[in-house]
Amino acid sequence: MPGQIARGGKSIYGAPLGILMLEARFPRILGDMGNGLTWNFPVLFRVVRGASPTRVVEQGATGLLDAFIEAARDLVDLGAEGITTNCGFLSLFQRELAEAVRVPVATSSLMQVPWVQATLPPGQRVGVITVNKAGVTARHLEAAGVPLDVPMEGTEGGREFFRVLIRAEKTDLDVDLARQDILDAAARLTARHPEVGAIVLECTNMPPYAADVAEATGLPVHDIYSMINWFHAGLRPRRF
Repeated sequence: MPGQIARGGKSIYGAPLGILMLEARFPRILGDMGNGLTWNFPVLFRVVRGASPTRVVEQGATGLLDAFIEAARDLVDLGAEGITTNCGFLSLFQRELAEAVRVPVATSSLMQVPWVQATLPPGQRVGVITVNKAGVTARHLEAAGVPLDVPMEGTEGGREFFRVLIRAEKTDLDVDLARQDILDAAARLTARHPEVGAIVLECTNMPPYAADVAEATGLPVHDIYSMINWFHAGLRPRRF
């Protein structure tokens, strides 16, 4: 009988998911995509230098594509078998990143919108809560396969979440105020669009508050945490 053969070719093993991170210093609490303890499996992180939240969210990530491709290739070289990002606005780079790295790529939580829509009864629609509604363009939506008329609300008018995460007005985060900003956006979304039957959270910093949104609205809530657990399950199917 031949002995067991271990296959090589990577630098790091047992962490098939690579996460491209924005360059930021705000707290990444448990549930945030950038907190390693959020995940029930090992992940590889890579910070993309120069990719500040303001530059990506409010300036359309202009001039950053090459930096993201380089960082994604570094993660694949280390051992990543799939790539994701920690900003839903990076749907803009979905096609280019997938072409460049030749492994599965899931850039944005917005990619879930068509999937979730397929689960809803006739007459109901998916609604989106984003960190910055004003920054979401037709290009972002089209790249993720999202209808251009998707019901959407943002947190940019709130007291804490947008100011800390995007404008970097301070490095501390009042978690209760941040939660309330997201709950307020959810309340506006469901009041203005009673046809909303499920919610997708665009921002990768929103999963800590997903259960609160579900409780407040009585609706299913999907976020980057639910999406990446699905994505990882394809990279590492459970053996029964």
